[in-house]
Amino acid sequence: MQKYLFKNISVVNEEKIQSLDVLINGDRIEKIATSIDVKSKVTEINGEGKHLLPGVIDDQVHFREPGLTHKATIYSESRAAVAGGVTSFMEMP
Repeated sequence: MQKYLFKNISVVNEEKIQSLDVLINGDRIEKIATSIDVKSKVTEINGEGKHLLPGVIDDQVHFREPGLTHKATIYSESRAAVAGGVTSFMEMP
């Protein structure tokens, strides 16, 4: 399983921004701390100047108006949302 260590990345959570280390093991966050030292094989990424945010919930999207089939589909727009960090959405009429 691939491991990644983000060093000194700005973590945005609970109304604060902190410079932290984040260890990812496969598809899971394994550890978040002010400093992480890993003895095993890990891909280290310099996080200075970068931000890490929790998944975003968009609670008001309008992917397509009823009957307007020439516009985007829920499939294309949900894929675009994921590419932008949106993990959940609520389709509005």
